[in-house]
Amino acid sequence: MALTLLAIVATLYLGLCGLLFVVQRSLLFPAPKELATPVDLERVQIPDGTFVLARWAPGDGPVVVHFHGNGEQVAHLSWLGQAWAEHGCSFVAVEYPGYPGAPGEPSEESLTAAADAALRHLTGAMKVDRSRLVLEGQSVGTGVAVAMLEKGWGTRLVLLSPYTSLPDVAASVFGWLPVRLLMRDRFDSRSRAGAVKVPTLIIHGTDDEVIPFALGKELSALIPGAKFIAAQGRHHNDLWDDEAVQDGVFSFVSEP
Repeated sequence: MALTLLAIVATLYLGLCGLLFVVQRSLLFPAPKELATPVDLERVQIPDGTFVLARWAPGDGPVVVHFHGNGEQVAHLSWLGQAWAEHGCSFVAVEYPGYPGAPGEPSEESLTAAADAALRHLTGAMKVDRSRLVLEGQSVGTGVAVAMLEKGWGTRLVLLSPYTSLPDVAASVFGWLPVRLLMRDRFDSRSRAGAVKVPTLIIHGTDDEVIPFALGKELSALIPGAKFIAAQGRHHNDLWDDEAVQDGVFSFVSEP
């Protein structure tokens, strides 16, 4: 009887592991179903990529290239484009493959390819000087931003609610499953952190219920010279509601 029960438990456990392996990308990339309508953002189609929504500020100030969280789409970010414009910065939000209006399927490989294509188009056909580029990532987008920095893009880096790697995040939720072996998309920012040589700002909510605060704190310690702001009492999706967070981000990007 004991051996039978053990076999049943083992079968259920292995079945759950198999199911998690199959559905992991739908859990990791829960793209909105409907294409939203942006306000005051220009759509730019990227050859060999997806598309970006942009808001251009006058002058030759910073161009903030934003990589959003996994449950968003770029059309949700009109308010952020307006906020950056009010601070004299242009704003470009890169859409992910498989998200509303963008072809393909989301994965670490496809997201980084789309981001690289967008940056090449900005600095090539659109003649944006590389020195103006600031990379900004939020949640899953922090892994995209760090990966682009490794490719030589960006002169500043802003990370909101980041992680050391996606398997570390998954292990904090499914610690009883072998998620480090199962995950296909890893965004291993820990391994890239030591090579970051640009000014970096990291902000993490102390009460983040999705990505543990400790992971953002750990990443900040691994990036040489990174500035870290602990947003007291903030969760995963309300960082921008904090005026101290806004002031910290806007002043950091505006620093000479």
